[in-house]
Amino acid sequence: MISEMEVDHNESSVEIKSAMHTWRYRHHFTYKADQGKNIIVQCNLCLPRVNLLSTSKTSTSNLKKHLDRTHLGCEAKPDVKRGRKKEEYNGEESRHCQLKKLKAEIISKCMTQTKIDELIFNFIVEDCQSFYVLEQPGFRKLVAGLTEGLRSMDRVTLFTKVDQGFSRMREELMEKLSSIQYVCTTADIWTANSRSFFGMTCHWIDKHSLERKSAALGFARLQGRITHDTIAGRIHDIHVAYNIESKVQTTVTDNGSPFISVFREFAVDSKESDDDIGFYENVSTVLEGEPEQDMLLFLPTVQRCASHTLEQIVTEDFWQAVSQGPMCQLHYSTMAKVYAVWNKCHHLQVGMDSAEEIGKMALVVPAVIRWNVEYCAVQKIVSLSERELTELCARLEVPRMQPEEMAFLKEYVTVFHPLAFALELFQAEQKCYLGLVIPTVLSLKNKLNEQKDSATYLSGVINAIVVAIDLRFQELFASTEAKIATATTPQFRLLWMAASDREEMCAVLATEAAQMDPGTITEPNTSRNSSNTIETEDDFFSYGSVKPAIQIQQRGVMEEIRKYVEGTGKSLECLQDFPRMKQLFLKYNTTLPSTAPIQRLFSQKGNLVTSQRNFLTDDYFERIQLLRYNSNVCTLVTE
Repeated sequence: MISEMEVDHNESSVEIKSAMHTWRYRHHFTYKADQGKNIIVQCNLCLPRVNLLSTSKTSTSNLKKHLDRTHLGCEAKPDVKRGRKKEEYNGEESRHCQLKKLKAEIISKCMTQTKIDELIFNFIVEDCQSFYVLEQPGFRKLVAGLTEGLRSMDRVTLFTKVDQGFSRMREELMEKLSSIQYVCTTADIWTANSRSFFGMTCHWIDKHSLERKSAALGFARLQGRITHDTIAGRIHDIHVAYNIESKVQTTVTDNGSPFISVFREFAVDSKESDDDIGFYENVSTVLEGEPEQDMLLFLPTVQRCASHTLEQIVTEDFWQAVSQGPMCQLHYSTMAKVYAVWNKCHHLQVGMDSAEEIGKMALVVPAVIRWNVEYCAVQKIVSLSERELTELCARLEVPRMQPEEMAFLKEYVTVFHPLAFALELFQAEQKCYLGLVIPTVLSLKNKLNEQKDSATYLSGVINAIVVAIDLRFQELFASTEAKIATATTPQFRLLWMAASDREEMCAVLATEAAQMDPGTITEPNTSRNSSNTIETEDDFFSYGSVKPAIQIQQRGVMEEIRKYVEGTGKSLECLQDFPRMKQLFLKYNTTLPSTAPIQRLFSQKGNLVTSQRNFLTDDYFERIQLLRYNSNVCTLVTE
């Protein structure tokens, strides 16, 4: 077999020389066999597909037609024959020029100025780029070079397109919200660089698919002092602007958990700029205060963020318990060494390289954190073997961990794993509902209590944490709304309640269901496709579609509740068979237990966003942020 059509293989090569030996595209074919006056070759560009071609030994026209038709623009080798005829050379060059022109024509047809403008608009919005990037010569050359002469839009055009896109996004969002019956909003204030921004997001559940949908409603700069009147006025104005003031079930607010630099307490000589170190204002506390003026504002129920409440337990209550117990010195010395490792890895690239080389993994280094990020970082430290950790400390020139300190860290990771898992559940926007909170907190208490007897260092701390959970979540445990939200979640139903309380809960559900507007209760979807999974005999036997003797929508409220409570399905899909329970689910589980979505609005790919970085006015900064966040629910229109 021959990889190129060279003259060295056999006698037939004498004939091939005249046609193939000097052909500039011969390297794209592999010789296979002779066939009289022809030869059989395999096209290398068609591989791995077998494509055998026949061509005359004295002509390459068939092969050239194949290249032009299938592999237009393929590379030609430089001429190896000095004696090549000038006419043939000029012909090849002429065809090469024709191919370049044809390629340019194809690009011009596929890439129009409108398409380029759309791509640039998305680039600016999705990555929060400064508008000034459009004026940079390098960017203009990049666009012109990639698009064969098309030009980049200027800043004036971009401003116009942002205005148009924002207006259309707002109209589209208002149209979506007009058909929604229940919504929940989250509100928060981020302060950094002496600037405060008020953000608000909106959430609802699609009544057909039961999927959660989200959108951003506001990202405005706050001027002056932050007071009850300021925040309440902003919340009210945004609700009114989108015509949802009567639909909002709850506004979820942050508990004021600040972002903190983990190097402040333990690190030495940290020279890092504080520009990005900011904090969330305690919106809940501000709204609980007295208004300065008499204002007629309709505000929904304000609910505290459950994930921040858990974080307060594991930071404030944990630290209080540790500081007053016998483990104070051990905890402080252990964490000081952990932070020393993080500090070196954070400030020195050689430190991070050493961690990756020794541990064969990227060491998580929290800089601006919440507790669950710190917990993951501690997990990485604990996963290192004793030899790896000793070598890492030696390379970074930080104090070495003592055996008791490593044992303390391992117990810390084990004991608080359920709490870290609970936080992840609360911050998962798509699958998190208010009905998830009570079962999660109850399960968390049980799992902590299970570890109390086996704990060597943290037994007393576990007791304090369990007491703190009861204290901080007592309002939630007493909330009728939270109980209904949990009861109407198929995964839990009434399994989390004491048997003696279930009858009373059924009565509460019946009262709520009886008050539902009959017009909002839809017929059960009896024609929906059932699961193909066969788990029991009941799943296997099927006798076709039969009209039920009693229409579900006509049966009594208590009968529907009883059938629902006795059911075993855990997916939301089973709610389609219980229209009243479905309506109660939509009403009470629209509420989010966490303000995680608003934190995503304040950050871009993990980095906190500020208008100073982008050199934008406050108005355009807000528009860009809302366009970015809402790109999943609204179309980014640039025409």
